Amino acid sequence: MILLKVAKNDAGQRFDKYLKRQLKTAQSSFLYKMLRKKNIVLNGKKATGRELLCENDEVKLFLSDETYKKFGGVSVGKEPSETAFDTSAYLTAYHKLKGIQTIFENEHVLILNKPAGILSQKAEPADFSANEWLIGYLLETGSLSLETLLTFKPSVCNRLDRNTSGLLVCGKTLFGSRYLSSIIKDKSLQKYYYTLTAGTAELDTRINGWLCKNAKTNKVTIYERESDIPEHLKESAGYIDTSFKSVKTISTQIGAITLLEVQLFTGKTHQIRAQLSAMGYPVIGDRKYGSSKRNKEFYDTGVRNQLLHAYKLVFPKNSEECFADLSERTLTCELPTLFERLMTNRPNSRNEVLT
Repeated sequence: MILLKVAKNDAGQRFDKYLKRQLKTAQSSFLYKMLRKKNIVLNGKKATGRELLCENDEVKLFLSDETYKKFGGVSVGKEPSETAFDTSAYLTAYHKLKGIQTIFENEHVLILNKPAGILSQKAEPADFSANEWLIGYLLETGSLSLETLLTFKPSVCNRLDRNTSGLLVCGKTLFGSRYLSSIIKDKSLQKYYYTLTAGTAELDTRINGWLCKNAKTNKVTIYERESDIPEHLKESAGYIDTSFKSVKTISTQIGAITLLEVQLFTGKTHQIRAQLSAMGYPVIGDRKYGSSKRNKEFYDTGVRNQLLHAYKLVFPKNSEECFADLSERTLTCELPTLFERLMTNRPNSRNEVLT
């Protein structure tokens, strides 16, 4: 018999999902059969698998050690550190990825400021991303144990393009991840960006439309009206809604540039960059949707990629005690150095680049 105690990070999830995490290679049919036969019980009683777990609940599995190990369970009688679970990639990412800053942290949530040039989540198996950095950070600081990591992986809950900098929201616990995912999904988490465009832009408007993505080119096309979308693309089209407000225009040796504040009401791939390009105000440094001529002019100032920065989050009201410190709270992060330098006309004396 194997006895498991439900940890804080596992509380709140369905029992069958918890069992699937514990016995990773077991078929669902096997798990439900074991529940029906009372070979797996919850707090000493027969369970259906639909129960929501609480911290310190007891799970008994009347399985042999060999069966438990066969389905991916932790080796009985061994410490988690003695298992084959490898944490080296997470710790390497934590030490290798430079410039990630912690903006806010509590028991369940971590808010990061990601520099441009770092992936939010890995695209290829060998990649290092902010997601691996997050787990490495929690392991390094003792906020995450290897035992917990065997059943739950903290994760980044929103995504920024590799070359977009700014705020990432991360769930340290299952409870935190669920909360963040819910406020992103219901759009109660307000997201604001700063971006720099070439020329003078006088905007104070909210614009909606439709966006279609070409998976082969990883490029999107904006349509003002749904009726404008070609018939073969309508099924994949997504509604977009964005507000744009000019903050200030700065005269530089290359010409005028405008700082825009952008609020996202929907979050589609390349939404801000593609919409601004369609409006005639491409983001400086944007090699996919921008002006190659203007990008060349800004190259010597250190611009290598799009100047887009997720600078502010406004959290909704929340009466739950564990999220009280985020209720109706506004979090911001500083503009990257390159933004500040362009806006103050400082020369590129240190060969700063946005990579």
